[in-house]
Amino acid sequence: MHRQLALSWGCVADLAIDVRDLEKTYRTPFTRKKVEALRGVTFGVERGHIFGFVGPNGAGKTTAIRTLMGLVRPTAGRAQLLGEPLGSRGARRKIGFLPESPYFYDYLTVGELCDLAGRLFGMAAGARKRRADELIEKVGLGGARGQSLKKFSKGMLQRAGLAQALMNDPELVVLDEPMSGLDPLGRKEVRDLILELRDHGVTVFFSTHILSDVEAITDRVAIIARGRLQALGTPAELVSRSLRGVEIVVRLPPTVSPDIS
Repeated sequence: MHRQLALSWGCVADLAIDVRDLEKTYRTPFTRKKVEALRGVTFGVERGHIFGFVGPNGAGKTTAIRTLMGLVRPTAGRAQLLGEPLGSRGARRKIGFLPESPYFYDYLTVGELCDLAGRLFGMAAGARKRRADELIEKVGLGGARGQSLKKFSKGMLQRAGLAQALMNDPELVVLDEPMSGLDPLGRKEVRDLILELRDHGVTVFFSTHILSDVEAITDRVAIIARGRLQALGTPAELVSRSLRGVEIVVRLPPTVSPDIS
């Protein structure tokens, strides 16, 4: 088992997400076998930072996110979002969320989807229209504005999901595999959007299993495997740790002089 890299992350007042000893245990439907999806997970996300949550499929990323969003009750531990306990209505109004495999009413257009999200947040009609128009252009769906979602590709649906997640102008955005299904250009556009959110003071927490996405944009990273946090730090710190003690051996063929420089 990897040794956890424990690093301090500032005072609790500066944290957008504060997770302490979070655990989640399931029972399988028929055998009632105990499955530990999360095991003592602890980390903090500073306000205004981009935080990457990295791990292979089945590591516990989605379970952790569902727990933070109040969709799953933790077995043990505690967490706060924007200084408020899980499930707080006050915190929910300030959070944007995109699940890994979102389902949208496919008879809606992207504009109608955003309008619906705005209605749920109690936005006035004029504000909904302005915000939806802005976001639809920002995620690159201006040319598909009149199409129903059932005609969208997976990548287009992902972009639509990002737009609706930002309708309430959130302080914290939680994205589960936000670049899933996107081509290289789409991935870059999403990364640029996440960086733009940070520039405006928004905290972004996103999960991924693709390390290049993490290295490109995150301020801090947590690596999870088998439900347990394995490492926590900046991308540079984790790369430095992974290379520590590595010996590189170069073997030259007999025809090459050993004195070569």
